[in-house]
Amino acid sequence: MEADQFNIRHLAAMAAVVDQGSVSLAARAVNLTQPAVTQGIAKLEAQLGVPLFERRPGGMMPPDVALRFRPRVEVALRLIGSSRVTAAQIRAFVALARAGSYAAAAIVGVAEPSLHRAGGDLGLALGVRLAERRGRGLMLTRAGVALARRLRLALAELRQGLEEIAELRGQESGRILVGAMPLSRARLLPLAITNFRREFPQVDISVVEGSHAELVGPLRDGEIDMMVGALRDATIGQDLVQQPLFEDRPTIFARAGHRLEQGWDGDDLRRFPWILPPEGTPLRQLWRAMFAALGGDLPAVPIECGSVMTVRQLLVSGDYLTLLSVDQLRVELDSGMVADIGPAPGEISRTIGLTSRTDWRPTRLQQQFMAAIEQAVGEVNS
Repeated sequence: MEADQFNIRHLAAMAAVVDQGSVSLAARAVNLTQPAVTQGIAKLEAQLGVPLFERRPGGMMPPDVALRFRPRVEVALRLIGSSRVTAAQIRAFVALARAGSYAAAAIVGVAEPSLHRAGGDLGLALGVRLAERRGRGLMLTRAGVALARRLRLALAELRQGLEEIAELRGQESGRILVGAMPLSRARLLPLAITNFRREFPQVDISVVEGSHAELVGPLRDGEIDMMVGALRDATIGQDLVQQPLFEDRPTIFARAGHRLEQGWDGDDLRRFPWILPPEGTPLRQLWRAMFAALGGDLPAVPIECGSVMTVRQLLVSGDYLTLLSVDQLRVELDSGMVADIGPAPGEISRTIGLTSRTDWRPTRLQQQFMAAIEQAVGEVNS
């Protein structure tokens, strides 16, 4: 089953029974009748394919599967904010927030009238206005933006709970969702995935490529589990945690046959146009630091680009210079397409690492994948 198919009241009932130890006490805690709680637990067990409680004369005893699942449910319920919210409303609003309009959201398979109704009912259940029409589009209110993030995080928590239950049943399955920034795509992440899949062939991997700016939102929303790439400074936010893996020393690249292959100084580096990622990225900051150490004016940067594939094609077609990791252009170097004209002068390096949410509690398989990344770091740098 999928994480967005749970009955929220059934989840609340299950958590209450774990806490209270009996159906009668749980029924009072969640404002349901005892038969409703009993039926809800039975439906959950049927959905999950495992018993959540052992029925004993002294009460309901939760086995390990319920004790493992309950913290995930607790976090999800807190993020959702009300047990009156339905799974259909959650699916509709998450689709709506992602698509930006009712018509676009309907493409995912939910009829537009149902989306209208679900969105309106969700706002009524929570007592807030979630969206406003802007022409043909839709603008989420501040409360709507915050709710969309909470719902995505709730679904991520439930998804991890399902994966843990599958593991307890002896089913090593699931999906790792990893955000890949440019440097990690060259060797580090492919090697980590290969090593991980060798040990866990039943686990799927979804790699979402992008810059830090493109990936940090999905990370905060729970749509990816972790990011791999150049770390930012401490101002990134208290909701994210960064784990350093290694220091990368960028080098200067040009096309094969570029005249600076024979040697250069600071003035030579200023005579040629550069291709660099946008302002604010670690590599652009290192480039600035390099020329600050050399002294003098900054050279022209007529092309801003974060795509290594595009940079490669531009390098071979002109006299441009760029600053990248050797790993990012290893194939082009070995084939003779580009030339490494020397390491960036000065103490120029960037920290490569893992970024995740501060409150993220990884499953065992997610922990194993992070261990595979650390193992790959040793192999790449050996």
